[in-house]
Amino acid sequence: MSRAEAPAAGTAPGRAPARRRPGGLLRSELLTTFRRWRTLALLGVLAAVPVLFGIAVKVETADGGSLGGGGGGGEEAGPAFISQVTNNGLFLVFTALAATLPFFLPMAVGVIAGDALAGEANAGTLRYLLVAPAGRTRLLLTKYATTLVFCLAATLVVALSALAVGAALFPMGELTTISGTRIGFGEGLERALLIALVVAASLVGVAAIGLFLSTLTSSGIAAMATTVGLLITVQILDQIPQLHAVQPYFFSHYWLSFADLMREPVYWDEITRNLGLQAVYAAVFGSAAWARFTTKDITA
Repeated sequence: MSRAEAPAAGTAPGRAPARRRPGGLLRSELLTTFRRWRTLALLGVLAAVPVLFGIAVKVETADGGSLGGGGGGGEEAGPAFISQVTNNGLFLVFTALAATLPFFLPMAVGVIAGDALAGEANAGTLRYLLVAPAGRTRLLLTKYATTLVFCLAATLVVALSALAVGAALFPMGELTTISGTRIGFGEGLERALLIALVVAASLVGVAAIGLFLSTLTSSGIAAMATTVGLLITVQILDQIPQLHAVQPYFFSHYWLSFADLMREPVYWDEITRNLGLQAVYAAVFGSAAWARFTTKDITA
């Protein structure tokens, strides 16, 4: 290829030129990621889950029946919230997040993270992204930041969809916490937002693992499949009683601890354990991704 035919520095085929001003690379990555049909399809599926769930609850209780449920956190978060949906549509937000967090949300994040670098290598655009002024460390941080933004966006899509469906199908107003106390609708919305932020933060570890796996291969499909497979495996292992000694170290073990935000007073112990564990996974696998990517021979 002649110099006149070569792509401009910082430009990859089919991508916008990398900007030199601060934040330009991140802005370009965000636009590229959120314009992809795959990303839009993932967000569409996530938005559909609360709709289907709300309709199912409405149909189930249309004849005057009721949904059973417990009153605890952790694994009982889903049932505890389900039993309250018909009384207050805001509980559909909590129920939808509890239903999507074990699989749908982390799977979507795994797809985005796994394809972050491996997809570029497979498409032959990675080496163009590494042309100055990007650099490997900056590109890696940008890819991770983009994945974290997707974590937040995906969680908010589920929450907002559930809020809209809950308002359309069920009454709204004051709500009863898991502890049995009453709080106002405004405070309920604040707690719903806080829960959404905690759920998004719970995906930080999966994002780091997916990014690390993405540095190990040039196949985006392989990286995505490995990330999702690891997610399923860990979820299964977390249900085996004989592994109780190591289960608190699994990245998914405290995911449903966000239910404790609906207690009065709020129980913070497992929530802080969850956030601390996610930070550890982010640090370990983020460092591993950096060590691998900065020494990797880039040929595509």
